[in-house]
Amino acid sequence: MDDNNNNKGKNIAISLLILALFLGGTVEISEGSKTLGMVYLLIALIAITRIKISGSGRIKKIKQPYLLIGLGIVISDILFNLADNSKLGTLDIMTFLFGSSLISMGINNNELRRMGQFTAYLSATFITLYLIFFTLFNILNINFTHVFDHYFILMPVVYILRIINIPVEIIDIETIRIQGVEEMSVVIGGPCSGLYSMFLLIGIIVGYAKMEELDKKNIVAMLLITIIVAYISNLFRVTTLYLSGFYYGSDAMMFVHTHLGWLIFAVVAGILIYLLNKMVQHQN
Repeated sequence: MDDNNNNKGKNIAISLLILALFLGGTVEISEGSKTLGMVYLLIALIAITRIKISGSGRIKKIKQPYLLIGLGIVISDILFNLADNSKLGTLDIMTFLFGSSLISMGINNNELRRMGQFTAYLSATFITLYLIFFTLFNILNINFTHVFDHYFILMPVVYILRIINIPVEIIDIETIRIQGVEEMSVVIGGPCSGLYSMFLLIGIIVGYAKMEELDKKNIVAMLLITIIVAYISNLFRVTTLYLSGFYYGSDAMMFVHTHLGWLIFAVVAGILIYLLNKMVQHQN
């Protein structure tokens, strides 16, 4: 029993490292150092080989087409970005992760298959939510993201800043003006909405729920906790971001923007993974 608990504790730490590195690598590639971002992703891939997901769920025999489909997805994603000369973003990373997961599921190694199944559920959940909220809603002219950014991110952050006597002015649906050491107009939208991190955290819950066969009641409870914690954490992140801009200027704000988000994500992910393991232990 002690060895099993030690393995679970080790798995929590490794899972936290993997998720933080994937998010940090994506942010660095898109907004910071591409070299550092690739190093993060490489370390994350190495860390994946060190994790073992325990549980009562049985692993079905995987057919060879999973390997071919995974290779097709990975190669297609790489070729698309090379041909379009586009910037590597979170959706690309998740697509690459999904393809890599299918490849792992096609390899004759039980631990790699289990890890592949977990990351396949995680990445597939993110991709599905992304396509619904950022692609389908746009096609249907549903203005969800702008409404969410304004009423659920911008307005609460402005309210918090005004409570602590930070002069801030709303000049557009997603834009505010801050007058600190320098005057800045800042857009709250896209990655600042926190939806990417929320989708990833929901993916963690779905992946663990499938692998460990959690009860539906526990799944619903964890999803609600995840959404609430992710939302509050993002408000803290955005507020900290603009406070750094007010007191130290735009360069400091951009530094915080690049690095703070995925560090907060790592802490939140670690807490959620710990709670999930506790639920699994109690259920079993």
